[in-house]
Amino acid sequence: MEFILYLIVGGLIGWFAGLILGKNVPGGIIGNIIAGIVGAWLGGMIFGDFGPSIADMAIVPALIGAIIFVFLLSLIMKSMNKRTA
Repeated sequence: MEFILYLIVGGLIGWFAGLILGKNVPGGIIGNIIAGIVGAWLGGMIFGDFGPSIADMAIVPALIGAIIFVFLLSLIMKSMNKRTA
């Protein structure tokens, strides 16, 4: 049950990061989940664990990490689209 909650929280964090940046995360729901989980890992590595936690995921660093990840992913996708056009 905790794994399912982890996926849900990761998806919500990835979705919210995309909303903040105004970018769509490629891959839809699965992309949001991946962005949230990678963002949680990245934010935890950079900022540590502070603030409220849900499903062993510190929300504030996870959101900041997901914003960074979605931003970098959008830059990569933009540069790949320029090459093919």
